Amino acid sequence: MKYDYLIVGAGLFGSVCAKELTAKGKNVLVIDKREHIGGNIYTEDVDGIQVHKYGAHIFHTNDKEIWDYVNSLVEFNRFTNSPLANYKGDLYNLPFNMNTFYQLWGTKTPKEAKEKILEQTKELNDKSPENLEEQAISLVGRDIYEKLIKGYTEKQWGRDCKELPSFIIRRLPVRYTYDNNYFSDKYQGVPIGGYTKLIEKMLDGVEVTLGIDFLSNKNELSQLAENIIYTGPIDEYFGNCLGKLEYRSLEFKTRSLQEKNFQGNAVVNYTEREVPYTRIIEHKHFDPVDTNHTVITEEYPLEWKQGDEPYYPINDDKNMDLFKEYRKLTKTEKVTFGGRLAEYKYYDMHQVIRSALNTVSKLELQ
Repeated sequence: MKYDYLIVGAGLFGSVCAKELTAKGKNVLVIDKREHIGGNIYTEDVDGIQVHKYGAHIFHTNDKEIWDYVNSLVEFNRFTNSPLANYKGDLYNLPFNMNTFYQLWGTKTPKEAKEKILEQTKELNDKSPENLEEQAISLVGRDIYEKLIKGYTEKQWGRDCKELPSFIIRRLPVRYTYDNNYFSDKYQGVPIGGYTKLIEKMLDGVEVTLGIDFLSNKNELSQLAENIIYTGPIDEYFGNCLGKLEYRSLEFKTRSLQEKNFQGNAVVNYTEREVPYTRIIEHKHFDPVDTNHTVITEEYPLEWKQGDEPYYPINDDKNMDLFKEYRKLTKTEKVTFGGRLAEYKYYDMHQVIRSALNTVSKLELQ
């Protein structure tokens, strides 16, 4: 055994584990099948603009310890996520707030907005919502649902809103203030110079080998270390022996434009069903730079198939039951499973870091 730990995956979870274990004197090897570190938070410098290669990532948390942790590695800016929604050429502020209500109805006070929403939720006759459509209408009424939720959600999930479970949208943010900050967390920002710098700091002094597919050579690679931390898809680790977990995937179409400013905002959602992409990201607004060009990305949701990148787990009852069966199989493996894919769970970045720190603490006690 050459290493104390083999970490499969150079994304955020694996990189935090590598940093902490190395700091404790452990000999660590990190491998990744991609040709770059950072997983899905990888950013690439395109002529001075930090491009989020796998979709927009905004760091936000109420956990001061985690905020201090990442800021000890790189400097964060004060980026505030204030997306816009484009519905048939009209623009609306997100999340749903007093600006949105004024744009829709001309209401100017919280009382007027609440009365308008209450009037529109009456169509359900106090019925307990049975699907996403009914849940959305019960929270924000028919107008907001039809213009700002229905088309976007059906594109994102590839299913009619009546076929989607209500829990997906149960915590829909509705604010009766003129505040366009999408997140309510105390701390928020983006690393100056991109997320790749953050991962580079975490992996400083750690041996990293890229372009290595662990699952294609699992037996031989497993002999390299006393312990393994695996961050890939849990079902693929076991050869999909119980069946395949389902995901939604994304296709990104990125292009450079010879203009300083394309849309004036980092994120604009396109909420009508007829527009095939869900949003356009303009990368230079995350980490502002003065250039004569800009880079934009259109995001197209896809039904996931083998070979596609798995982005969003479909955490319905069927998939969660299957995941639990795979979790039982992990008990027979001398492997630590962690991160978004290994835990079949949508994680925010601060949650990934906290989970990785907790994992290292548990490994110390073993």
